[in-house]
Parts: sequence; structure tokens; C-alpha cells
Amino acid sequence: MKVILLKYAKGIGHAHETVDVSDGFALNHLIPQKLAIAATAGASRTAEGRKVKGETRKEVDAQLVAQNFATLAEARIVIRTKVNEKGHLYDAVNAPEIVAAAKRDAGVDLPEDAVKLEKPIKEAGTHEVPVAFGEHFGKFSVIVEAE
Repeated sequence: MKVILLKYAKGIGHAHETVDVSDGFALNHLIPQKLAIAATAGASRTAEGRKVKGETRKEVDAQLVAQNFATLAEARIVIRTKVNEKGHLYDAVNAPEIVAAAKRDAGVDLPEDAVKLEKPIKEAGTHEVPVAFGEHFGKFSVIVEAE
């Protein structure tokens, strides 16, 4: 039976692809789980249109991410938090705080999963924060100051 996948299905295919699977698998698993629909002529045209629209959106998103990374590299991102007399933070700075500071200070809307911290920031000072989104990679500086 030919079906059009609505979502990624491991070992079967990606969204908007037309695949040939057994009737039982399609009728008992893929269609009830809303992972696929039967491949009719109308559904095929709709899926093709969605696939083209999705590819165009990915290209636009990639351009926006590249611009955002360039903006972040030049921006001054400052996070103020409570610090003890040795310069250690009472509470670590994680990705959500960095994303909020980037939006506040640089006007960049960054996805939280794009921030690739190995471990949370626990000391005051300037820290390099790696970011990656899709094929784009970059770094920017975050300054942690005493409140």
C-alpha cells in the first residue's frame, strides 16, 4: 500500500515522502498513529506542495540563523547575578538565562537548544558560549557580573 508520511518514521522515511509499505502495517500502525495517510492523487499534490514550502522555510531559517550568529558575535551580552566574595555564583547560569539575555541585549531570538554549553557557568567573568543550529556554528561572549 502506498502511503504519504506526515512525520518522520524511523526506518521508513521522512515527512511528505511517498513510501510503499505492507497493507497491515499501514492500516494497523501508520494511519491510526497519524504518521501517514493513504496516497491518493489529491494527497500527493498536497504533500508535494508542503514539501516545497518546507524546503523554502528551511532556507529562510538558515539565513536568519546565520544573521543572528553574526549579530551575537558583535553584541555585548551581560548577565547580572549574585556572586560571593570569591567570584563564584550562587546559582549557575544555564542556556535559558543566556537565551533571555541574548534577546534582551542583542534582540536575537535564539532557540534554547542552539546553546551548546558543556557545563553551566559558575564563575563571574567573560565566557565563550558555543552555539550551533543545523549546519551553522558560532561563538559569542557572555559577561557574568556581580549584582
